[in-house]
Amino acid sequence: MVDLQKAHILLVEDEKNVGSTLVERLQKEGFEVSWATSQEEAKARLIEKKPDLSVVDIGLPDGSGFQLASFIRETNPNTALIFLTAHGDPEDRIRGLELGAEDYIVKPFHLKEFMLRVQNALRRARALHGGVGSGEVKIGKAEINFQKFEVSGVGKKHFLTHKECSVLKYLLERRGRVVSRDEILNEVWGEEEFPSSRTIDNFIVRFRRLVEIDPENPEIIRSVRGVGYQLYE
Repeated sequence: MVDLQKAHILLVEDEKNVGSTLVERLQKEGFEVSWATSQEEAKARLIEKKPDLSVVDIGLPDGSGFQLASFIRETNPNTALIFLTAHGDPEDRIRGLELGAEDYIVKPFHLKEFMLRVQNALRRARALHGGVGSGEVKIGKAEINFQKFEVSGVGKKHFLTHKECSVLKYLLERRGRVVSRDEILNEVWGEEEFPSSRTIDNFIVRFRRLVEIDPENPEIIRSVRGVGYQLYE
């Protein structure tokens, strides 16, 4: 469980003025902070200590923050993720959310807003470890370990992002009920980070590949036309 007052945050930001300001503010609020200015440096920091939250700038000097996010997802699946960007491109936002980002913050931003988004991301990460589905759950052909964000029983192990775990857990807690896309979006993302329903549909496609015997003819996660989805098992 994430303790907000003791959380470790990895900040990946190559703009020195922005980085130093954010580090100072985060430390002032009681967080432990590691600061990296490139992908290479960030990977070294990730090896040193697994952060509870990674705040990653998309435009890094040695590649895209999206590339780094994929590395974080593979090596530190428990780590929550926030993207920083100088551009509000909708396609970039969708890509970030589909990589499992808790949030996507466009520069320039107010420091108070930044801190609220960090705290909200950490609270959602903490909530993910409690309640229904906090341990191992069998869904179809797959074993889901919500503590390790890990899927087994389907060949090689797969890892889920925080957001994928949250969506799957939400469906589990409402097993047998029809759940609308809007309900999932409101409960899992909230109004501040509202993505499109396409994000939910893409998550469901991935889930079906993991749990269904025949993903093209799903029996476990069923579509309800014009409404949403139902976890049937």
